[in-house]
Amino acid sequence: MAIEDRYPYSLNARPATQPLAAPALAADTAFMNTLEAGAFLRLSPRTLEKLRVNGGGPRFRKLGARVVYTVVDLRAWADTRILGMTSDPGNPQRASVR
Repeated sequence: MAIEDRYPYSLNARPATQPLAAPALAADTAFMNTLEAGAFLRLSPRTLEKLRVNGGGPRFRKLGARVVYTVVDLRAWADTRILGMTSDPGNPQRASVR
């Protein structure tokens, strides 16, 4: 009798089934915190915090003291920043570059 047969839960034993996947949430109901939203947009959480204060950032919701974002709002905000080239009229230019 092999050791795996006697101790099926040993470190070397392989699981009999695939691990269960997390249930997928609908895109419009999934809420992300600032860290998750920053990772989704590949921005730092601090940038999202500044955009909340100064304006111009993605729409967010306040649930008590928590700030949350939805995937739909993050994608909509990112879609408004589509440009064809750096000299497009919609591309803001910083005062230090002018």
